[in-house]
Amino acid sequence: MRADARRNYERLISTARAAFMEHGTGASLDDIARRAGVGSGTLYRHFPTRDDLLHAVLQERIDGLLAHAAGLMREPDPGAALAGWLRGYLDGAMTPRGTSTVLIEAMSPRWSATRLGTAAAAIRDAVGGLLERAQRAGAIRADTDAADLLRLTNAIGVAAERTQDPAGYADRMLALLFDGLRTR
Repeated sequence: MRADARRNYERLISTARAAFMEHGTGASLDDIARRAGVGSGTLYRHFPTRDDLLHAVLQERIDGLLAHAAGLMREPDPGAALAGWLRGYLDGAMTPRGTSTVLIEAMSPRWSATRLGTAAAAIRDAVGGLLERAQRAGAIRADTDAADLLRLTNAIGVAAERTQDPAGYADRMLALLFDGLRTR
């Protein structure tokens, strides 16, 4: 990529990140291009779809989630490892506003060929490894699967976005979720 094209690419990601934080993931792409000082054609040349731009904005976070899951596979308490990963996942899914909704949608079959769909599948596989480990240890019910666990967690994120204290609400809802997931 030429130096000027690379600068435009980076400026678009930075501007999109700020716009998504301010207006949520539904922020206007034309406004993002204008705020970045480039034409809409430049934005669409780099990011043909909103999915591509969202993926670029969230890529670092996605990579961090996958690395965190891999590291937690060595934790001595599999139930606590799963809970800790879900809490970290939820922190990221609530910002920018709308990320939880985007991730829920990205898990559907119609998104499977998109970059976000591929990322959602990698996230599902990562949490699936943590979940299976916690199930083998007898900490979590065996009738739970990774896709359902992520949908429930994302639903908590969507609900938390609409409260005065999103982090506190998310903590309470995750505690309730884990009370229901624990083996008796």
